[in-house]
Amino acid sequence: MHIHKYEKWWLIFGTTTLISFLIIIGVSAFHAGAHPNNSKWTIDYEKVDEISPFDNPGVHKVEGKDWEYEVVLVASAFSYNPPEIKIPVGSKVRFIATTKDVIHGFEVAGTNINMMLEPGYVSELVTTVDKVGEFTIVCNEYCGVGHAMMYSTLKVVEDDDNSK
Repeated sequence: MHIHKYEKWWLIFGTTTLISFLIIIGVSAFHAGAHPNNSKWTIDYEKVDEISPFDNPGVHKVEGKDWEYEVVLVASAFSYNPPEIKIPVGSKVRFIATTKDVIHGFEVAGTNINMMLEPGYVSELVTTVDKVGEFTIVCNEYCGVGHAMMYSTLKVVEDDDNSK
């Protein structure tokens, strides 16, 4: 089979461009630190309901820490537990979350709260809630056919009498 010299040049140019592109993407990802979850806290995702603190999900007031409240959250098949979170405005909150089944997202729309939840890993985030209102919590990682129905609510209230 005879290939015209211009076709050979284009094949060489295209192949070289593709290889260069893949090398640049690979080096960029490595340099930028794109890597799997490096959480130092791992758990057995099949026994999440038996492992503390995930055996008691919800909002807990904490004494003697850098944060005032701890929100323990478990994601599973198109739902979050607890389905509703109430926090007093101005509180420093530590979110601790994991998942029982597949990768889920945990994003509180309109805030800086955004975590990826992976089976076997515990994700943590400490932030201050400083705006009163109801915020929708959504799963921002596709997790199956019921993904669009996976949401919850974060209520930031004026006083802590209403917090769970």
